[in-house]
Amino acid sequence: MNWIVVMILAATLAGFVQGVTGFGSGIVLMVFLPQLLPINQSAGVSTLTMSIAIVMVAWKYHKALKWKKLVAPFLIYIVMAVFSLHLSKFLAPGYLKILLGLLLIVLALYYTIMNFKSITIKSIPVYVMIIFALISGFFNGMFGIGGPLMALYFLTISDSKENYLASIQTFFLIDTIVITSLRFTSGILTTSNLKFVFVGFIGAILGTILANRLVSHLNIRIMEYFIYIFIGISGCYYLITAL
Repeated sequence: MNWIVVMILAATLAGFVQGVTGFGSGIVLMVFLPQLLPINQSAGVSTLTMSIAIVMVAWKYHKALKWKKLVAPFLIYIVMAVFSLHLSKFLAPGYLKILLGLLLIVLALYYTIMNFKSITIKSIPVYVMIIFALISGFFNGMFGIGGPLMALYFLTISDSKENYLASIQTFFLIDTIVITSLRFTSGILTTSNLKFVFVGFIGAILGTILANRLVSHLNIRIMEYFIYIFIGISGCYYLITAL
């Protein structure tokens, strides 16, 4: 299939999922992008493709931001992300596929259980924050998927929806700038990858518009289950093809 078609469809689905559920664009893109690019390049393209949406949301809610809540988790997160970013250059593609497959399966199970049981967490101790930041940083550097645990962390410590959105989007905006710069300077990403990003922008915008139009007419809970199943099946696919 033509890479332009794949990129637009993948980014449209990612934008739609992000618009409907509030998370998951990176996860969805990493289901498709490894078909077009090496996994470490896929992670960089995935991050950049959704950067416009991150900037828009971060700016919209910037007045609700409390910077002090970002400093400690971000420093821990970014150190691990830089480490795993460099590690990804030395791991064989087969191992990266296995790790990606396992991550997608775990994320699918995690969100299914959290959604099915309607689990809410009222507080997160410091040591759990450190664990969340280390795990998220590692998988962000590897695959550009660092959102789930950090989203849970900021959702728990935030005092309003606006504060949560400002915190998580600003966190990942700074992360995008730092990690993308490192991916370019280390040679993981080159200017030749930008064609995927620019085409992806089209899909991301289309998916976001579509989500805004349809979200009030959808059964979000059922929609989320379909998304989790799709992510889990994709993880199984990557795991099987890597073995």
